[in-house]
Amino acid sequence: MAIKIHLDVMMARRKKGLTELAGEVDITMANLSILKNGKARAVRLSTLEAICKALSCQPGDILEYVPEEPEKGEDII
Repeated sequence: MAIKIHLDVMMARRKKGLTELAGEVDITMANLSILKNGKARAVRLSTLEAICKALSCQPGDILEYVPEEPEKGEDII
C-alpha cells in the first residue's frame, strides 16, 4: 500500500502507550493496534482528528504517501 502509517513513531515521541491513547481517542485497543501496525485499510476522519488532538500533531505526522515502485516488467499506464 502506498500510504504508510507512522502512529508508532508519534506515540513514542509523545511517550504515550497504546492503553493511554486508546482511552483518550475512545477507540478499542485492538483497533488502535491494527492502525498502529499499518494493517488498517481505512480510518475515519473523526478518529484521525482525535488521534491528532491527543498527540498534538498534524495528520501528515502520522500518514505518509510513498509511491510504490512498479514490478519489473510491469507496464505503467
